[in-house]
Parts: sequence; C-alpha cells; structure tokens
Amino acid sequence: MSVSPAANNTDRPEFLNARGGRNKLHPADVHGRFLRWRRIVYAVLILHYLALPFIKNGAHPAIHLDIEARRFYLAGQAFNAQDVWLIVFLLAAFAFGLVFVTSWAGRVWCGWACPQTVFLEGVYRPIERWIEGNSTQRQRLDESPWGVRKLALRVIKQFIYVAVSLALAHWALAFFVPVPQLTQIVLHGPAGHATLFKWAMGLTALIWFNFAWFREQLCVIVCPYGRLQSVLLDKQSLIIGYDESRGEPRGKKLKVLQGDSPRVGDCIDCGLCVRVCPTGIDIRQGPQMECIGCAQCIDACDDVMKHVERPRGLIRYDSLVGFEGGEKKVLRPRLMIYGSLSVAAAFAVFIDVATLRSPFEANLLRGHGTTYVLDGNSIRDQFELHVVNKHVGPADFEISIKAPPEAIIVLPQPTLHLESLQDLRTPLFVSTDRANYHGSFDIEVTLSDRTSERSRTIVGHFIGPPVTPR
Repeated sequence: MSVSPAANNTDRPEFLNARGGRNKLHPADVHGRFLRWRRIVYAVLILHYLALPFIKNGAHPAIHLDIEARRFYLAGQAFNAQDVWLIVFLLAAFAFGLVFVTSWAGRVWCGWACPQTVFLEGVYRPIERWIEGNSTQRQRLDESPWGVRKLALRVIKQFIYVAVSLALAHWALAFFVPVPQLTQIVLHGPAGHATLFKWAMGLTALIWFNFAWFREQLCVIVCPYGRLQSVLLDKQSLIIGYDESRGEPRGKKLKVLQGDSPRVGDCIDCGLCVRVCPTGIDIRQGPQMECIGCAQCIDACDDVMKHVERPRGLIRYDSLVGFEGGEKKVLRPRLMIYGSLSVAAAFAVFIDVATLRSPFEANLLRGHGTTYVLDGNSIRDQFELHVVNKHVGPADFEISIKAPPEAIIVLPQPTLHLESLQDLRTPLFVSTDRANYHGSFDIEVTLSDRTSERSRTIVGHFIGPPVTPR
C-alpha cells in the first residue's frame, strides 16, 4: 500500500498502517530556505565523496585502505596494522562529537549530513520525481493497474537506480583499490578478480535495496541513533518543534473571534507538514524519535503562514524551553563535558600523529634456535633487526653498532632502502673469542633515518656460556 502522508489524529505514524505493516510514503515537494541550504550541503558532501578517490597526497590517494596488505594511507600519513589502536580514539572523537552536536542541535546530523539522507534526498528521490512526477502522480501510479506506461516508467527508474548503485559501489571500492588499478580490473572483466567482483555486486545490491525500497525504514527501524535521543537531549537542546501555544486550537478561521467564540490558533490544519515529512510523522504531536531533523516541515509551514498572512515560525528550530517561553541557555554542563571528551580524543590522535609517532619502527629480535652457538674457539649470538618504513614514500636507513672491543660484529646490510610501509628483517651476528669472554655484555644498535633525520637506539644483550671462576 502507498500513501501520500496526511494529518491524522492518532499516535500511529503514517509509515505504519492499522495492522502494523508498512505504508509506502510519497513525501510532497517542498520549497524554502532550509531546502536550499540542504541541497548545497548535499552537493558539497557528494562532490567530496566522489572526488576523494582521485585526490592524491604524494604517491598515494588521500584515503587508501589496503586491507589485504594491511597498509593504510590517510591524509598524507601512512599506517600499518600496529596503528589500529588509533581507530579507538578516532571513533571516540566522532562518537563524542556526535553526542555533543545532538545535545546542542538535535538530529541535525541525520537531516543534513548522514549518508542515508544525503544520497536518498540528493540522488534517488530526484530521479524518482523526474521519472514519475510529484507525490500525487507517484501515488496514483502506485494505485493504478499495471499497463505499458507503468511498466515502462518502473523499468526506466529501476534501471537508473541500478546504474547509480553500481557507480556508488565502485566508488566505495576505490577507497580500497586505487582508481587506475580498479579501472583496469573493470576493463579486464570479473574472471581474474572474482573476489572484488563479488564485493562490487554485493555492495550494488545492498545500495539498491536500501535506496530503492528500504529507505526511511533504515532510520526508524534499524538505526539506533534515534532511540538514543531521549538520553542525549535536554530541554535546552535545539530541535524542530511545533509551537502549540500559538497554533492551538487548530482551525480554518484566520482571525481571532471575539465574544463567546473560541480562539482559533495559527495552525489551519492543512496537514502539509505531515505530507512533506520523509518519515511520515506529525510534528504537531511533539518530539518523536522518527523525526530526522530535515526541516521540510518548517519550509512547508512557513510557506502556508506566508499565504495566510501569519508570521512564520509556527514550526521552527527551538528548544523545549523556548517553546514554553523560558530562558534559553547554550552553555551547560553536559555540552561542556561532551565537547571536552570529543576534543580530548581528537587531540590524542593529533598529538600522536604530529609529534609522538615515529616515521619508522625498529625492533631487535634474538635469532631462532639456541641462545648461543659455540664454533671452535668463538661464541656467536645471532640477532635479527626488524625495520618498518612508515613514511608515505621510500626512505633510506643506516645501521651503526656500538659494542665492547672484544666483540666481533658482522652486519651484512649496513644500509637499507625501504618503500612506504615495507618491512625488512636483516641479520646481525655478534661473536667473541672464548679466551676473551668474561661474561655477558650489551651492544647498542642505532638505526638512523636519513629522510626524517631521526634515529633510534636499541640495546641487545649478548649471552654466552656460564663463566667458570678461575
């Protein structure tokens, strides 16, 4: 069943029918200042998404997540699997940032920046309007019997949906496979790259299913964010709401009646705020978790107020305190706490990347097998120097060793050349004559990075047989 949302006097949202099933929504078209700003935001976000795989920072894309090789390039920095712990702080910064924004401005993320809303309202719904017409025409098409025209329109729409979904899926894969390589893979066909082809088809099917059919159900059923509003919002949070003191009682009369006649509010009960809502709720029934903060009801109501010569703002961005006529407060303890936690998590990542993070890793490991080897009149220990280049480009390293005079050092590779995120294990042999051995001693291995002019010294412990007291 499909509906064009209309006002009702029940608590049941318009996306549900009386039996609890889903009504297919056809939100009415709306025009206004918030829609214009949202379209600009959507365009900017979509352009950023489309441009990111093509933006290079040195020899690598700005975002390149090579899962198979466990190499990750983000904004000019190179990371490997050992840097995964930074994701915890990044996710914490994003989570606390989202909590801060929600406590301050409600679900502005959902209505203005969430990918679900951006691509649904910025790409898929415009395609639907272009092919099938406005909400009334789309509803009539849904309710009409199948014929040549209906079949043709549905086939054309779904064909375009699949094409767009296929393009978006490949763009998503471009964050994991560089564009030139992905282009060659596509041109050569799926036979040689079956795994990547399966991922592309799976993503395409998922994107198509979501935006062609599932739509608002992802926001009102699957996404847990809306259910967290009750603990994230307070009476000072900025939300989209209906000014009940000004709008009630609803009626068609446009003037305040005198005498014994009841006062009629500014709301003329046209139901347009419900018909334009992408989740089919009636904002006049108070804050609801299904509201995604898109502001389409504000634009619709402001347009009606203009025509009936009433001031706009009957539905507006405001806090519960503001709707009640109380004193508004922007700075409050919960905002300061959420903001501080978000900044602290982001600052921790920045400090690590900018100052503490070394452009290389170096570890001195003891060789496999026995602790030491007796070879005639000498004692030999074997070490292994493990070096990882974490520069975004190639780098050269020099190895120097400081040891006691009795130690004999054999270093096959005193200089190393490593590509970005390449790791190398090079052997190191330390030996001494048994006659000169008087007990264990330390050696200092210094790895110097010629690119960053930074160095690191690692201490190794030479171990030999027990020394017999003389």
